[in-house]
Amino acid sequence: MLCLDMGTVERANRLMHHLQNTTQFGLMAVSLGYYETLMSCSGSSTSSEMTPQEQADAGIAPGLIRMSVGYSGTLEQRWAQFERALALLHQHQHQHPDADVGSGGGSLF
Repeated sequence: MLCLDMGTVERANRLMHHLQNTTQFGLMAVSLGYYETLMSCSGSSTSSEMTPQEQADAGIAPGLIRMSVGYSGTLEQRWAQFERALALLHQHQHQHPDADVGSGGGSLF
């Protein structure tokens, strides 16, 4: 399991789009219980019934992505796919600097 805070829902969704559709890293899903790599933006899916304050109290940031990394492919393949998707996200940010105003840097934990 990985958690990655992208700062905003928009950045989280953009990264998951690249991870699923560009690099074939994994699939967006609500449930993470499967042997393939699955990912979810918790604040807008499984925890969407909570108020923003309840989410904050529970430590669920708006741009939080939860990933369950599956066992298909090698670690090197998975890491290369992940890095490529991050590079595409950074490229988009440089081309559209006003796209995610106030988004912060994000973190991996």
